[in-house]
Amino acid sequence: MNKFLKKLDELAGTNRESSIVRWLERIAFVFLILMAVSAPHSIAATQTAWITGMFVWVVRLFFRPRVKLKFGVLDVALWGLFGWSVVSSLASYEPATSIDRLRGTALFLIVYFVIYNLRNLRAVYFAVFMLILSCMVNVAWTPVQRLIGRGVEIHGLRPDSPLAKALLWEGDTLLTADGKKLYTPEEFAERIEQNDLTKIKFYRPDFEFTVDVKRADMLQGANGLEKLGIQSWKKSRNWRSSGFYGHYTTYAEVLQLIASLVFGLLIAAFAAVPRRRKEVGILAVCIAGLSLALLLTVTRASQLAFMISAASIVIVGLGKKWIWRAALIGLPIAIIGLLFLQRSREVGFFDAKDDSIKYRQTMWRDGVRIWTENPRHLLVGVGMDSIQKHWREWGMFDGGRMAMGHFHSTPVQLLVERGLPALLIWLIILGIYTRTLWKGLKQNVSGDWRARGILLGCLGGMIGFFAGGLVHYNLGDQEVAMVFFMLMGFGVKVTQLSNNGLSAEAAA
Repeated sequence: MNKFLKKLDELAGTNRESSIVRWLERIAFVFLILMAVSAPHSIAATQTAWITGMFVWVVRLFFRPRVKLKFGVLDVALWGLFGWSVVSSLASYEPATSIDRLRGTALFLIVYFVIYNLRNLRAVYFAVFMLILSCMVNVAWTPVQRLIGRGVEIHGLRPDSPLAKALLWEGDTLLTADGKKLYTPEEFAERIEQNDLTKIKFYRPDFEFTVDVKRADMLQGANGLEKLGIQSWKKSRNWRSSGFYGHYTTYAEVLQLIASLVFGLLIAAFAAVPRRRKEVGILAVCIAGLSLALLLTVTRASQLAFMISAASIVIVGLGKKWIWRAALIGLPIAIIGLLFLQRSREVGFFDAKDDSIKYRQTMWRDGVRIWTENPRHLLVGVGMDSIQKHWREWGMFDGGRMAMGHFHSTPVQLLVERGLPALLIWLIILGIYTRTLWKGLKQNVSGDWRARGILLGCLGGMIGFFAGGLVHYNLGDQEVAMVFFMLMGFGVKVTQLSNNGLSAEAAA
């Protein structure tokens, strides 16, 4: 036990004279690592690790030696956005709802939790390694899950089938009956026969739906196929991968951020003198896996965001002359992605007929209209989530004919919910963060390829996060925001340590 604690202290930089302070710092560091391990998989586990570790760190602030809290322009901007969000919530059409949503806005505190509990570069590298390693678990499972298949994909659907009467179509995939996963037509037929009504969840590109199937509509037959009125079935291998999150957009946005981090490390290892051949090989395998998982989410915006991120990393890390070589490698991958998109979702990359694009365009028009129709809205917005109760009076969602949701754009969402100052402050935050990373890249006196790789990855991830945020409200997706702010903490901390000329073993 003593040997383990000694190694932990060396890694975390928690060698304090006071045993109470040492234990508090140890616990906070362990929960930070648990947060990094949980982030690619579970919002609940990630939040629990962060909140617990944050509480322990706040308690530690009351003990000596005092932690020296530094306050710079990035801090002013981060707290400025939170402060303006409070003002907007108080002025909201639904103050109680908007104030409750401030919990998500407070996720920027993860930046401080990371910065003040990673005391040396070695600790930063360990946290980054654990984040990537943990993500590779679901990345490895994603193609395996696709090979195994899921549900019951129905074919040869008869018009008098109980499924057809419940509005299922040819090629739909039956997933669950009354919430229970079933794997054969016989199981579905038996389940339907047990109740007057059975709730069947099924998949139809791009969404999952639930319908009621009536026992009275079941057909006579000797087996499940005949009773359900279908000629054949197979395991489905056509769906949008969502990792362990349960939603493909969230998974895709997180993959984009972590893939950018890995790609930054890959470019730094490739450019290092001497070249880190072993590390290049390992990181290349990781990028291949992450790219495949991102492809299987069939999420166009996140895929394009990663391509923009990767191009930015290549230009900054290797120079403009390498962009053409990278394009020759990336072009075949992009073509494969387009073909896979066409096959999986039956839409093109920029398809005006795609329902999801039509939905976004409607939401953007509604958002701009609501934001500009009232001076109050221009300044402080309508309040976070207030549209949930006022959408009818504001004429949203095509009069209720479209599904209720959000504005599918971080800039539009900020404008409508929190006003123009909120968007301006957010852009300032990204600008300051970019300058910080750029400064770290230019003044990296340690010369360690890992530090440079993290900075490149964080820079690319930020660019991809902004690009994806134009059509996704990724700042409002808590799983994605937590990973983004974690990477922001990594990038800022590496910049601080590198600029101070600290080695991997030096304390902060």
